[in-house]
Amino acid sequence: MTKTQIAIIGAGLIGPRHAEAVAKSAGAQVAAIVDVTPKGSEIAAKFGVPFYSTVADMLQSSAKPDAAIICTPNHTHVSITKELLAANVHVLVEKPVSTDIASGKELVQLAGTVPAKTLVGHHRRFNPYMVAAKEVVSSGSLGRVIGINGIWALHKPSDYFEAPTDWRQGSTGGVVLINMVHEVDLLHYLLGPITSVHAEKTISQRGYAAEEGAAITLRFKSGAVGSFFICDNTPSPWNFEAGTGENPLIPKTGENFYRVFGTEASLSVPDMTIWSYKGTQKSWHSEIVREQSSVPDGVPFELQVDHFVRVIRGEEAPSCTAQAGLAALVVCQAIKDALEDNSTVQIEKYEL
Repeated sequence: MTKTQIAIIGAGLIGPRHAEAVAKSAGAQVAAIVDVTPKGSEIAAKFGVPFYSTVADMLQSSAKPDAAIICTPNHTHVSITKELLAANVHVLVEKPVSTDIASGKELVQLAGTVPAKTLVGHHRRFNPYMVAAKEVVSSGSLGRVIGINGIWALHKPSDYFEAPTDWRQGSTGGVVLINMVHEVDLLHYLLGPITSVHAEKTISQRGYAAEEGAAITLRFKSGAVGSFFICDNTPSPWNFEAGTGENPLIPKTGENFYRVFGTEASLSVPDMTIWSYKGTQKSWHSEIVREQSSVPDGVPFELQVDHFVRVIRGEEAPSCTAQAGLAALVVCQAIKDALEDNSTVQIEKYEL
């Protein structure tokens, strides 16, 4: 079968990782690299593919791809996605799908009217630990889920905010849109829609417009509730990257970052321990026992590329649609709104 030709748009922090994943795919290959900096030409040379400084140049060339993965700054996601969809190029756009709800709605509407597919790069849905957690929750072995507790806390170095990525100092570059958006999508993936949020802002140490953290309370449509602490300016082993070891740039700790509480049992992630009173009376006087849930093999970025190819070929439905990406953004906007005055915000106010 002919391999799907996939271009990488953006050669910054995440673009090269996507390129490596495409290069390892049995069903796809890197078609081109597009970037506004000289780094892009170096990445293109590494993969032996053409380099372009603009999407327009690529689309007008003989190297027009079947699909593209957008890895550019957040505020460019919508305009580049529209440009590619207009050229009938399938798109996998990195999260967040957009930086504001209005443009996100426009993109969702467009995605529903063109033949090219649009997926949002919430790759953590493909992380083996999350696949295993989803299986446990969906199996009913925890009973009815009544609550979840999560942590994403670590320390980003000062150069993370320096040029050419100094846009991260601004209001669209804070921990909510860059990091919490991942967590919101995973919470949706595990427990369904979030209906309200309350947020309290952490102290600012850098002095940038970008928020550094928050303590968040969540309510889900299912009736479950949750609490989440997020901060990018504190030393901590408790975060998705360190817990799972997914990001090679962040040393693995294996520490738990999620705890899911059910009426029959509770689950911790990523150690995948299920705690229950199995085989005995359900009482705090009884000994609580532990079971280990198995975790499948696989590399998330590579699994996501393979999924992208199958969606393009019509072999399966998208795991994370533009609509699902927008739903995560809506919750993140609600969190940002709540942080303005440490208040509670109902998700329904956004009228999706």
